[in-house]
Amino acid sequence: MLRGFYTAASGMLAQQRKTEMLANNMANVNTPGFKADQTSLRAFPEMLLKQMAEQPFPSQNRQSSFKTIGALNTGVYLQETMPLFQQGSLKETTLNTDVALLDINLPINPDTGWAGSVFFTVKNANGETRYTRNGNFTLDSEGYLTTGSGQYVLDDQGNQIQLSSDQFQISEDGNITGANGETARLGVGYSDDPMSLVKEGDGLFRADGELANAYNTAGVSIKLQQGFLEQSNVDSAQTMTEMMTAYRAFEANQKILQAYDTSLQKTVNEVGRIG
Repeated sequence: MLRGFYTAASGMLAQQRKTEMLANNMANVNTPGFKADQTSLRAFPEMLLKQMAEQPFPSQNRQSSFKTIGALNTGVYLQETMPLFQQGSLKETTLNTDVALLDINLPINPDTGWAGSVFFTVKNANGETRYTRNGNFTLDSEGYLTTGSGQYVLDDQGNQIQLSSDQFQISEDGNITGANGETARLGVGYSDDPMSLVKEGDGLFRADGELANAYNTAGVSIKLQQGFLEQSNVDSAQTMTEMMTAYRAFEANQKILQAYDTSLQKTVNEVGRIG
């Protein structure tokens, strides 16, 4: 019975964590470039139960014997959470500082079976390189191109991009031409294994080392669209359905836990009572 407690409790914890993940997806349904998290539930390894007993007398040499009872599953757990790097739809904003990455062709990694992904290259306040799909940029007081949360947008040489005004043009291949003739090329990194990236806040991803330059990577074909933003790839209808399913599974495990509790209470209070 106590094993049943653990099994039901593990189910509740797994569904709670899944609900939290889905709620975070819903909260970012309107966040540009947001990549929805997805997860999988996995059962703990099954245990093969056996009954151990000793041979009764008159045998002088006692030997243990085993009788197979059967397999017992010890519950489930949330195995891992992974972003879904599927392209989000594009929305026109007509703002010069908004840029969207459009995936034209991204090679399939033969080792993982997944397609690679491309990201804007930015630098945080600590001078560390990060990557994002959120192209909702702006110009700071010094004319540097930054993200909405303050990270500097980098060019393809890893330098900050400074412009004289927001009247600049970005071509489909990433070349920037400012109003006063200044030029740069928007930095775009390519990862052939995006699942290895670590998701941080503000739509940022951290890589173990520098990502390859997407412009120079064989087989990678992308297009940049100025005046557009990539929308979140969260499917709100599907996410709501999954949240309801997770809630019902949590509720079912909760009722099982309550049933075990009631049975134990009766065992303690009634079994062995002297009339």
